[in-house]
Amino acid sequence: QVQLVESGGGLVQPGGSLRLSCAASGSSFRANVMGWYRQAPGNQRELVAGITDGDSTNYADSVKGRFTISRDNAKNTVNLQMNSLKPEDTAVYYCYANFGRGLLDWGKGTLVTVSS
Repeated sequence: QVQLVESGGGLVQPGGSLRLSCAASGSSFRANVMGWYRQAPGNQRELVAGITDGDSTNYADSVKGRFTISRDNAKNTVNLQMNSLKPEDTAVYYCYANFGRGLLDWGKGTLVTVSS
């Protein structure tokens, strides 16, 4: 059974930085795509960034130029470096992975709060 475990959330002031990490276990295969969604209170879950096993990336317009996604294929881990954080980035961030089984695997989420 695939498990995704996130780490790195917390409280940061506007303009600050955080780095989220996610480790996938329970599969001997490499995930085709890994990435991050987020969900703020009262909002729908939205895609933040994704990265393929060939290192192709995509980002939400709202985070382009501020967030950088990266992965380690050998370890099935994905990271999200978040810079110049804004209050509107406050949300629960969920790691996801697509192992080509017709569904996405999800982590339990990590809270990011951007506030002074």
